[in-house]
Amino acid sequence: MIETVALIPAFDERRTIGDVVRQVSPFVAKVIVIDDGSRDGTGQLARAAGADVVQHATNQGKGAALRSGLRRALDGPYSHVLILDGDMQHVPAEAGRLLQVAQASGVDLVVGERSFDRRTMPASRYYANRVGSSALSRLIGMDIRDTQSGFRVFRADLLRRMALRATGYEVETEMLVKAGRLGARVVGVPVSAVYGTAVSKLRPVRDTTRTCLLAVYYRFIERL
Repeated sequence: MIETVALIPAFDERRTIGDVVRQVSPFVAKVIVIDDGSRDGTGQLARAAGADVVQHATNQGKGAALRSGLRRALDGPYSHVLILDGDMQHVPAEAGRLLQVAQASGVDLVVGERSFDRRTMPASRYYANRVGSSALSRLIGMDIRDTQSGFRVFRADLLRRMALRATGYEVETEMLVKAGRLGARVVGVPVSAVYGTAVSKLRPVRDTTRTCLLAVYYRFIERL
């Protein structure tokens, strides 16, 4: 059996963080929420829902939050790390599907792949995801249909071999590029795409362009 810790980076997610923690908890041994400088009580609500909370005094970005969470998680006895967002754009109960595949297949990384449907997805995010995923998948030489998905299960030993430096959303690309360079075995699993009424913190054109440029750096220039 695999032993999993869940990491949830969160910034001003008071509406959803408690539900995310409670719904993912049955699938993992521990939940760690990284409260990235929230001003709305996110950390307190996560703690009340049963999570261990890593607190940032100021907002530092998703990459910085994940790195803080990993420092705590990788000190523990866990074989796998589940990463998901705190805004309910992932269905927490689908974590069970990713973990089942991780255990049955023995791969190093399982990526939750959303289906991109122009009829139901905001236009800016649809094109950013389609273009970004296609370009990045070719660049890193891995067949991943949703490179921007933040819903993932990593083998802990793989993460221990990564020197992560990203501070923002580009951390998801950095992790994929470095997983590929380390020879990781990766599979994708279909998951739901949920788009609520909340305004996304992602800036599609700017963030996708920056991510692609950084992917080139991570792939061809940065030394592991």
